[in-house]
Amino acid sequence: MANILSLQSHVAYGYVGNRAAVFPLQRLGHEVIAINTVQFSNHTGYGSWTGDIMTVEHIDKIFAGLEQQGMLNHINGVLTGYLGDSALGEILLKWLQKLRTINPQLIYCCDPVIGDIGRGIFVKAGVPEFFREQALPHATILTPNQFELTNLTGIEVTTLADAREACAVLHDKGAKQILVTSLTRNDADPTQIEMLLSTKDEAYLLATPRLEMPIAPNGSGDMTAAIYLAKYIQSNNLLLSLEHTAAALFATFKQTLKLARRELAIIQSQNEIVQPSQWFKAKKVV
Repeated sequence: MANILSLQSHVAYGYVGNRAAVFPLQRLGHEVIAINTVQFSNHTGYGSWTGDIMTVEHIDKIFAGLEQQGMLNHINGVLTGYLGDSALGEILLKWLQKLRTINPQLIYCCDPVIGDIGRGIFVKAGVPEFFREQALPHATILTPNQFELTNLTGIEVTTLADAREACAVLHDKGAKQILVTSLTRNDADPTQIEMLLSTKDEAYLLATPRLEMPIAPNGSGDMTAAIYLAKYIQSNNLLLSLEHTAAALFATFKQTLKLARRELAIIQSQNEIVQPSQWFKAKKVV
């Protein structure tokens, strides 16, 4: 069991941000400290919502309160997702440095939420630049989708070679592991969707069947980052963590489709998150 701090958005209804990350982390056996960057009625994919973005001062006070209680002394991992403002990112890095002073082995999983294919950039100005220029060197694990991989590097990703080249750029900037989610490329089977896991020394590619969802559920990237972090902290095994993550996500998507839901069927798939019934093998990329 590890202690993981998750700094992400929160919705009252639905499964994105911390609502898509905390339960899987807990179900996989970890204690979670959840800090919410926003509190909305529902995720923004619905087109309208109510609620508030937490101020930088609010988040800073939450961290300070946790520090006063000694609750930051045993953190093994930090997970971050949607940031409402680049100034919040700077507060995050301030506290991340403190946490790494306490635990130099701390694993930081950064989900650089910027945008997606079809939607474009959906974060405030300054946030993409924060990820590119400030967060990257601190990331043990970076989990961009294909659109974000292009945004972070300026490399248009349409082939496996493009994806490898983009990952190499990010490794040079400091990211140790890169898990590219929802990879769709011209030189692959269109009936499948892939994940690419890259380090400076090796890379693995894993494909799962593409499920045609009436409306693509939001929050899958948040859930992916959480499960991968949970399994990597637990096992310290790249290949196992990748394969478990892909299997758990596929099972959740399959259940979501079966129930004809717009929101991820995380609760209904909780046993599959822990022990997936269908496994997919990754192959080493040479």
